[in-house]
Amino acid sequence: MTFEAIRYETTGGVAVVTLDRPDRLNAISPQLRDEIHAALDQARADDAVRVLVITGAGRGFCSGADLSGPRPPGQRDEVTQADKLDDLMWMGRFALALHAFDKPLIAAVNGVAAGGGMGLALAADMRIGSDQTRFKTVFAERALGPDCGVSYFLPRIIGYSRAADLLLTCRMVDADEAWRLGLIDRLVPHATLMDETLAVARQIADGPPLAMRIAKRTLQFGADATLEEAVRAEAKGWATAQKASDDQAEAGRAFLEKRKAAFTGT
Repeated sequence: MTFEAIRYETTGGVAVVTLDRPDRLNAISPQLRDEIHAALDQARADDAVRVLVITGAGRGFCSGADLSGPRPPGQRDEVTQADKLDDLMWMGRFALALHAFDKPLIAAVNGVAAGGGMGLALAADMRIGSDQTRFKTVFAERALGPDCGVSYFLPRIIGYSRAADLLLTCRMVDADEAWRLGLIDRLVPHATLMDETLAVARQIADGPPLAMRIAKRTLQFGADATLEEAVRAEAKGWATAQKASDDQAEAGRAFLEKRKAAFTGT
């Protein structure tokens, strides 16, 4: 697929999606949204891609939904009957697609992540930020409720009361506070943000790909499960990892031969 609102590049088992509307702080237009869905499908279907990184072009990560103002007279976004009847709306579908992506997903938060853009960042398995990283919920000050999964992801990452603080006040959270709260998992110099993010991505990509996907699936399931449900899911994942590929045997051989394992997922 040819992309226009994003850039899609692959190298060494890592796919990088760069939101490419820097003049709009990478605001989510219908085209950008649809291209992210397509990029997720493309990365999922490609066994050579083991990790996906999402970042933004220019000085922003993603400023949320594109609210650039009214359309010119006679022009409006095409809204289908299915759109009108969709009780999840595009924001819900967007959050579900990101959460359902079953390979490791890292957000390199290179600037402001606001509204739905914050939801995009929170949906990732890990967030790496720099001194230029900023988070802002924005919904309440626009007389809106949260969307793009923010009400689900945010309290699970930082706790209920802190999530309430950010949702109700809409205050800007700078990089240092984001690090303290756990909104970002690593805080690195801005000049090396992508280099360090790609180093983490390649470290993960060097691991056994099926085991990495099983680990993510089990971790997501465990977040809302009872202990018994969680350990049953772990047992199922363990058995699947053992049977589905030669990687476990390769790990044992590499240990005995004192070399780096070469995992293939086959």
